[in-house]
Amino acid sequence: MRAKTILVVDDEPRTRQGLKKTLDNWADGRFEIITAASGEEALAVIRDAKIQLLITDIRMPEMTGLQLLKLIENEGHKPVAIVISAYSEFDYAQEAIRFGVLNYLLKPVMKSKLIEAVEQALQVGESREHEGIIKKVVDERLIDLEKRSLQTESPIKKAMDYVNENAKEKLSMREVAEYVHLNPSYFSVLFKDQTNMTFSEYVTRRKLQNAKNLLLSTKLPIADVAEEVGYQTSKYFIKIFKEYEGKTPSQYRKELSE
Repeated sequence: MRAKTILVVDDEPRTRQGLKKTLDNWADGRFEIITAASGEEALAVIRDAKIQLLITDIRMPEMTGLQLLKLIENEGHKPVAIVISAYSEFDYAQEAIRFGVLNYLLKPVMKSKLIEAVEQALQVGESREHEGIIKKVVDERLIDLEKRSLQTESPIKKAMDYVNENAKEKLSMREVAEYVHLNPSYFSVLFKDQTNMTFSEYVTRRKLQNAKNLLLSTKLPIADVAEEVGYQTSKYFIKIFKEYEGKTPSQYRKELSE
């Protein structure tokens, strides 16, 4: 697995190399420490590679550290950031915080303070990555429905539980309606009224939720994932998955792995 990357940006060569040396000794191969001498150079690096942590000086010619942070944010990148400056003015710290900067260190930076700030930042970064993955995997419609917590004895709650337990099977509305002792037509109307989705949509979303969990947690081929969640052909599974997620299962898995 490729080592995670920390980018150090500072226009002063001695400071830049000093920070890199400290971090290289601390990382001991666990992280790749790369440097940039300007905001423009840093932008090029960030556009080309995923950066877990950005450490940047505020005062640099042509492009300040805060301008760099703003450009990165506008382009949709959001690495955890630490700002280093020889200036202790409060307005710099305030503006840095507005851009989501995690820590603000003053030059000359003590090695112990730098390492402490980096370790804290990386923990925050891991937490954000985990949250990001969860957001990509969970179906918000299903989560909202679960939050509404229908009464345990409700026929629709029983029907949902039945679907959840048997999502791999080929479920028909008539079968589930009979399970909860309701007329299929009435069941259909009641299900939509209480869940804000049709029975068919609920079954599909549950199957796809199970599929997304498998795509994240296993290396099963797409055809096997389709079979595991109850689709007879991978072609149909891929079609339905793309309709709901806007991408194929393979594209989805690749994005998660990145």
